[in-house]
Amino acid sequence: MSRHDLSAKGPLIYRQSIWTRATHWIWAVCLFFLMLTGLQIFNAYPKLDIGKESGFEYDNSVFEIGARQIGGEVRGFTRMFGRELDTTGVLGVSNGQVRAFPAAVTIPSNRDLATGRVIHFFFAWLLAGTLAIWLVAGVLTGHLRQLLPRTGDLRALGPDIANHARLRFHHRRRYGALQKLAYAGVMFILLPMMFLTGLSMSPSFNAVAPWLLDVFGGRQTARTLHFLVMLLLIGFFVIHILMVLASGPLNALRSMLSGWYRVDPELQSGADEPGHQPPTQKET
Repeated sequence: MSRHDLSAKGPLIYRQSIWTRATHWIWAVCLFFLMLTGLQIFNAYPKLDIGKESGFEYDNSVFEIGARQIGGEVRGFTRMFGRELDTTGVLGVSNGQVRAFPAAVTIPSNRDLATGRVIHFFFAWLLAGTLAIWLVAGVLTGHLRQLLPRTGDLRALGPDIANHARLRFHHRRRYGALQKLAYAGVMFILLPMMFLTGLSMSPSFNAVAPWLLDVFGGRQTARTLHFLVMLLLIGFFVIHILMVLASGPLNALRSMLSGWYRVDPELQSGADEPGHQPPTQKET
């Protein structure tokens, strides 16, 4: 198949409802503050452990950022699974300060665990509330059904991955196989995992549901999984932005601001989605 002719213009179709657009931008803000306040919270105990307990008597860390005195100089280090790297100037020691993550990537920028936790919890509950709204709206509008992978999507996954690798993008009325798997993975696996691991670290929630700690193998393991999910979400965000830039940023931005999305001319008849009625359409 030849590369898509960017000069050809297909019709605009109404693809994203107001509920999808509003929650999309709220999530972007929430995840930004959650990530940077999460790094502030991590700095208070810059280690990730596996197990139910941690401390001086235990050696169960899988990741650590710290600093030590070497030859009259304080050097930063990062240790992962027993392997250590000198990360002075970036992690451990930055701008003359001994701290795991530098001030530039934490909220607040100064050492303030209490404020970081307050902001973190506020945006966590805001994210949870908007996710619940999105789920209800998705069921009522049918948007949720569009994200669920089907048998045909699994068969189309290989060609879809190949097209993405070659930067050959199709602007369809519905999500492609790779998009469905990625979005479904975030919405139904990563975000629920982030909420559950976060709740399992709360002593007050432990009193209500002590079994959740056993599910995740203890508070320290839950904390490590929470951090890992954050890294996966950051990875998804970076890839998502790169794909938007590569496939047509103006089209994607218009879709998430107004709801209208321009599809490929050869797909305007709806043949790309057999069995589905085409969404609202307008010519330009």
